[in-house]
Amino acid sequence: MTTASITSKGQITIPADIRRYLSLNTGDRIEFLIEPDGRVCFMPQTKDVQALKGMLKKPKKKVSIEDMNAAIANRGAQKG
Repeated sequence: MTTASITSKGQITIPADIRRYLSLNTGDRIEFLIEPDGRVCFMPQTKDVQALKGMLKKPKKKVSIEDMNAAIANRGAQKG
């Protein structure tokens, strides 16, 4: 098991083997997650927004802002 110590400023150094495993580099950001069972995990946030390009297919039909606003208004009228 890999361990690390907390400094007086509340900082830790992520051990080299963990940094390599997660492909973490200087300046990368990480996100801490508290799991329902109380465990705390962290995940790298190293993906650039450009990495998301192409994940979704382009819509078959173009929709105008006016069409979107009309759909939102119609849906709102149905809820009220």
